[in-house]
Amino acid sequence: MNELSNIKVVGTVEAVRDFVKACRKEGKSVGLVPTMGYLHEGHESLIKKSVAENDVTVVSIFVNPMQFGPKEDLASYPRDLEADTKLCENAGANLIFHPEPSEMYHDDFASYVDVNGLTNALCGLSRPGHFRGVCTVVTKLFNIVTPDRAYFGEKDAQQLAVIKRMVADLNMDIKIVGCPIIREEDGLAKSSRNTYLSPMSRNESLIISKSIFMGKKMIEDGERSAAKVIQAIKDNINTSAIMDIDYVEIVNGLTMESIEEIKGDILCAVAVRVNGDARLIDNFMMTVE
Repeated sequence: MNELSNIKVVGTVEAVRDFVKACRKEGKSVGLVPTMGYLHEGHESLIKKSVAENDVTVVSIFVNPMQFGPKEDLASYPRDLEADTKLCENAGANLIFHPEPSEMYHDDFASYVDVNGLTNALCGLSRPGHFRGVCTVVTKLFNIVTPDRAYFGEKDAQQLAVIKRMVADLNMDIKIVGCPIIREEDGLAKSSRNTYLSPMSRNESLIISKSIFMGKKMIEDGERSAAKVIQAIKDNINTSAIMDIDYVEIVNGLTMESIEEIKGDILCAVAVRVNGDARLIDNFMMTVE
């Protein structure tokens, strides 16, 4: 066990379980905020929400290799445990679980969790195996920490839907809490990957949120053709030469299936690669009568 500050930082499953057992003996509720570290105000909002709703908050910081593809940014993914620890402590968290990959995945690891259907579109389509890695590691974290509540950001809207479905299907006794997107003052969605952006790319990336807001206003003003809204968003993003669209989709907010007519609970989601430096996602959700 390390103590970089007043908050406890542990790296083993056994240490987390001992901590949680001691909390349970005192009748305390436990919240979990799963993260991959390099924390920002978006993560901070999740931690503060957990602190407000639980007696004890555990933050996991683990760059999960299973959810990265062979050509993705596992090795270069930003890491800063010291800064993360300060943010967690200031936000009121009680324990950081920061395991090595070998602690989470033994050499003979052979068990995985898949959610079908919801993972067939959006990031699931463009990043094969991604959600298998997400669901497997989140299941492990739920089994290790046994939280009453777990907190996820709505920026990863598909991930949130997948985890809610997994919890329901597998009868996990955990409440999943989604928390709103936190944005920079100029509108860019907070992301650990924003650190990859050069000043020029950072400025150009504003076209992503601007396009999202434009699409939302089209719907608010009465547009009900998903194809027209999608095309308008794509056309706007493509005015920047350094944007490479991964996808722009409008889907049913519950099933993640593509829709033609905009009605009910919908999700408009965008993924864009910026100048080859970073893959950024953004979205909006709304209910359309």
